[in-house]
Amino acid sequence: MAYRETPMVKQRKLAQKSGLLRAAESLVREGGFAALTIQAVASEAGIGVGTVYRYFNNKDELSTEVFRRATIRELEAVKLALSAELSVAGRLAAAAEVFAQRAFAAPKLAWALIAEPVDPAVDLARLEYRKAYSALFEAVIAEGVESGVLVSQTPSLSAAALVGAMAESLLGPLDHPSSDSLTTVALREFCLRAVGVLYKP
Repeated sequence: MAYRETPMVKQRKLAQKSGLLRAAESLVREGGFAALTIQAVASEAGIGVGTVYRYFNNKDELSTEVFRRATIRELEAVKLALSAELSVAGRLAAAAEVFAQRAFAAPKLAWALIAEPVDPAVDLARLEYRKAYSALFEAVIAEGVESGVLVSQTPSLSAAALVGAMAESLLGPLDHPSSDSLTTVALREFCLRAVGVLYKP
C-alpha cells in the first residue's frame, strides 16, 4: 500500500516550508539576494541544511519562490490602488504612491526585487511580474483613453513604459530614505504627465 501523508504531516511540512521562506525573505530584506544561501537560510531558520533541500532543490529554486511571494504582495497592493473608487487620474496617482511608499518602507528588498543582478530563474520571474504590473496599468490607461480623460495613446505601450520608469526612477532614491516624500510626489506627478493628465490633489 502506498504511503499517504496524514493531514497533520502535511500541515507540519507546509508550516516548515513557510518558515523557511520567511527566513529566506528576512535575509533578502537585509542583504539582497546576494545574502541568500542555503546555509544562511538553514541558520536563520534554526534547522539543518539537509532540511532546506527537502523543500528546495537549489538556491535558484528558493530565490525564485522568495521573489514570487514578495512580488505578489507588492502587485496586490498596486492592484488595490488601481481598483479604488477614484477617477482614472486618482487611481494612477494612488498606485504610483503605493509603489514608491512600499519601496521606501523596505529599500533593500525593493532593490532586490527591481534591479539586483540575480540568477536567470529569478530574472525570468522578474520579467513575468513586470508584465503583470503593466497589465494592471494598461487597463486603467485604456479606460482613461476611452473616456477621453487621457490623451490618445497605445495603452499597452504606455503601461510598459510607465512601469519601467517607475522602477528605474527609484533605484537612486532608495539609497537615501530621507528623500521618500519628495520622490513619491515627483513620481506620482511624472506618471500622470506621462499618460497625458496633470493631477492636482
